[in-house]
Amino acid sequence: MAANLQPTQPSLSSKPSNKKGKGKRKRNAQDPELDQLDSLPWNQSLSEDDPFSAFVGSHELEGGFLSLEEIDEAGYGLEIPNVDEGKPGRNVKSKKRKHNNADDGTEEKVEEEEKTGENEEKKKKRKKKKKKKNKAKETQKNEEPAAVSNGKDEDDVDGELVDETDFHAWNELRLHPLLMKSIYRLGFKEPTPIQKACIPAAAHQGKDVVGAAETGSGKTLAFGLPIFQRLLEERYKATKMFEEMGDEAEKFAPKCLMRALIITPTRELALQVTDHLKEVAKGISIRVVPIVGGMSTEKQERLLKARPEVIVGTPGRLWELMSGGEKHLVELHSLSFFVLDEADRMIENGHFRELQSIIDMLPAANGSVEVEGQSQNAQSCVTLSTLQRKKRQTFVFSATIALSADFRKKLKRGLLKSKEEKTGGLNSIETLSERAGIRADAAIIDLTNASILAHKLEESFIECREEDKDAYLYYLLSVHGQGRTIVFCTSIAALRHISALLRILGVHVWTLHAQMQQRARLKAIDRFRSNEHGILIATDVAARGLDIPGVRTVVHYQLPHSAEVYVHRSGRTARAFTDGCSIALISPNDTSKFASLCKSFAKESFQRFPLEESYMPEVIKRLSLARQIDKIMRKESQEKAKKTWFERNAELVELIVEKDDSEDERVNNYKQKKITSMQLNKLQQELNTLLSRPLEPKSFSHRYLAGAGVSPLLQHQLEELARQNMGNDLGGNKKRKLVVIGQDCVEPLQALRSAGHEVRVDVKEMAEKRKSMENLRRKRKEEKKRSRDQRRRQKKNLNRDNE
Repeated sequence: MAANLQPTQPSLSSKPSNKKGKGKRKRNAQDPELDQLDSLPWNQSLSEDDPFSAFVGSHELEGGFLSLEEIDEAGYGLEIPNVDEGKPGRNVKSKKRKHNNADDGTEEKVEEEEKTGENEEKKKKRKKKKKKKNKAKETQKNEEPAAVSNGKDEDDVDGELVDETDFHAWNELRLHPLLMKSIYRLGFKEPTPIQKACIPAAAHQGKDVVGAAETGSGKTLAFGLPIFQRLLEERYKATKMFEEMGDEAEKFAPKCLMRALIITPTRELALQVTDHLKEVAKGISIRVVPIVGGMSTEKQERLLKARPEVIVGTPGRLWELMSGGEKHLVELHSLSFFVLDEADRMIENGHFRELQSIIDMLPAANGSVEVEGQSQNAQSCVTLSTLQRKKRQTFVFSATIALSADFRKKLKRGLLKSKEEKTGGLNSIETLSERAGIRADAAIIDLTNASILAHKLEESFIECREEDKDAYLYYLLSVHGQGRTIVFCTSIAALRHISALLRILGVHVWTLHAQMQQRARLKAIDRFRSNEHGILIATDVAARGLDIPGVRTVVHYQLPHSAEVYVHRSGRTARAFTDGCSIALISPNDTSKFASLCKSFAKESFQRFPLEESYMPEVIKRLSLARQIDKIMRKESQEKAKKTWFERNAELVELIVEKDDSEDERVNNYKQKKITSMQLNKLQQELNTLLSRPLEPKSFSHRYLAGAGVSPLLQHQLEELARQNMGNDLGGNKKRKLVVIGQDCVEPLQALRSAGHEVRVDVKEMAEKRKSMENLRRKRKEEKKRSRDQRRRQKKNLNRDNE
C-alpha cells in the first residue's frame, strides 16, 4: 500500500510521510498479525492516473489521512487495539503546526530564537548557583545513601523483613537513622546494659566515661556508637554551611582529619575492634583503619595517606609512626575522642611506656599542646571549625576497674597528678584516667557484679597431680570435645609441650602466643573461628577482648597469676548472654593460687567436674606412647639445630669444617640412628592401632551394653536414642546410621549440669592440706636419704670385710 501512494506536497509533507512509511515497515517486520493486514485484498478508491487530482485545492488531505474501504476485522480473526483518545489529539496538533504556511513558520522561529536567548542568560545564572550547591549535594549523598539510590537500600532492608518493633529498645537512645539501619542489619535487637548507660551520657550529654562491665557485654559499641553519632551530626551541620557559604565553608569545616583514636593492649583486640566498627560504619562513609605491629609500616603509611577519621591501634606501632613524624597521626588538634580499651592491662609494670608518650602529645583541654614542637598544631586549631572544637571526650573501659570513693574529688583537686609525679608512672586506673584528660563530671559506670564473671558461666575444677594434667586434658578434649575450646597456659614452653603431645595423639590444634608472627597469629584465629569444634592452645595474649562466637569451654591448664587475668580468660566463653563452662586443672602446687582466686571472688563453693575414671588407664597408655615419641623427635630436632647452627656460623666466618670422626664412630652413629628410627616406627605403629579404636573404659563389655554399669554419658546417649526412635517405625527396612555407644562427645557444660556436684571450698582447709602435702614430701625425701645412706654404709662395710 505504501508503495502505490505518492506524496502531494514535496516541501512540507514529504518528510513526515517518509517517516511514517519507515515506521510501518518496521512494524510489519516485527508483528505477524500486521503482515496478515498487508496480504488482504484492497480496492483502490482513487484513479490510477492521478490519484490526488480530485483533491487539489482542498484541505481534506492535511494530516496525511487516506480514505480506504472499511473491512470487518471479525471476519479475518483480527483484533485491532483501541488507541487512547489523548494521544492522537496531541499528534494531530503537532502535525498541524508543521503544515502551516511558510511565513507563519518563519515568524514562529524568530519568536522561539528570542525566547531561547533569554533562556540562555537565565541558564548561566542558574549554573553559578548550582555550582555552590554541588558540594552540599555530594555530602548529602554520602549522608543519606537511601534517598539517593531511589529506595534501593530500603528495599534491601525490607527484603529481610525487619520488624522495627523488635528493636524498640534502641529508640530510647535517639541514635541517627543510618546507625539504626546498621543495627537492624546486624540484628542487635536490644542494647546491652553497658550500652544503655554509656550512649546517652557520651552521645547526647558529651561527658567522658569510665566504664566497667563483664566480658562480652558489648563495650565496643558502647564507645563506637557515640563516636559515629557525633560525626554524623557534624556532617549534617557542615552540609548546611556549604549551602549557605559555598566554598568558604571549607575554612570553617575542614575534612579528612583524625577524629577518634582508640588504643588497645593487643593486636588481636585492635583488629577485632576495627572489624566491629567497620560493620557498623557500612553506608556511613566513615573510614576505620587499624595500626598494629607485626605488619609492614609502608602499607600502614599508605592507609594513613587516605586520612581516615577513626584509627584503632596498639601503643607500640602508633608511637613508632608518631615519633617518625607521620602527618595524619601528629595532627591531634582535631581529635574529638580518645579511647582506652582494656585499660587495666595498660597499667601493668613495664608495659606500654609508649602510651605515656602518646598521652603527653595530646592537646590540653583548652586547646594548647603540652609537648614542645607542636606549635604548628596549635596554630592550626585557629582555623578549625567550631563544630569540631568541642571538648575532647575520653573513654576508659575495662572488665575490671577499681576506683576509690573520692575519685571525683581527686580529679578536681589534681591530687592524682601529684601522686603520679612521685611514683613516676601510670600505676592505677585513676592516674591513667586523669592523665588521659578525664574531666571531673565524667560518667562513672560500674556494672560488674560481686564475682565480676558472666552470669551464665559455670566454673568447675579437676584436682590432679602435675604430671597427670596432660592425661586429663586429653580426656576432656576426646570425651567432651564438643564445641570450640580454648586451653590457656602461662608459659610458651608449656604451650609447645601440650601442642606437640596432642598432635601426636591425633588431636588437631592451633596455637597462639606472643612469639608468633602477626600473619601466623591471624591465620590461627581465622582457622579456629571457621572450625565448629576447633581447639586453640594460647597464652594470655588471647585472654583479652578476643570475641569468637561459639566458644563453649575454657580450660585453665595453668592457673593465671592474678584474678583479673582469670576473669578475662573465662570471659572468652559465655559471651553476649550465652552460656559456657570454665574448667581449672589444679595440682597441689596450685592450691594457694586457687584459694586466693576463691577469696577474691567471694566464692565459698566450686563445682567438681565429673570424671569417668574407667577411661584413665586407656588415656594414660596412649599418653605414655606419645611422650616417648615426643622425646625421640625432640632429641633429633635439637641435634639438627645444633649441627645447622655450627655449620652456619662456620660459613659466616669462612671456616672449613673437618669431620674428625673415625670410621668406628660413624658406624656407631649410623647404627644408633637406625635403632632410634626403628624404635620410633614401632611406637608410632602401636599408637596408631590404639587411636584406630574408639576410646573405651577399662570395664567396657563388647557383649553386654550395660556390663560395666550405666554411666551418665551412657545414660544420656540411651535417652537420645529413645527420643529418636519414638516416632520411627522399628519394623521398617530403612538403613540406620552406626552409633558408637559411650564414644559420642558430650559438651562439658552438659556433663557438668547432669553429674557435677558442688564442693565447699574452705581456704583454711586448703592451706592446711597444702602444708600436710609439703610435710609428706619432706618426710619422703628424708626417708629416701636415710635409705641411701644405709645402703652406702652397708656397701662400705662389705668392702672392708672383703679386704
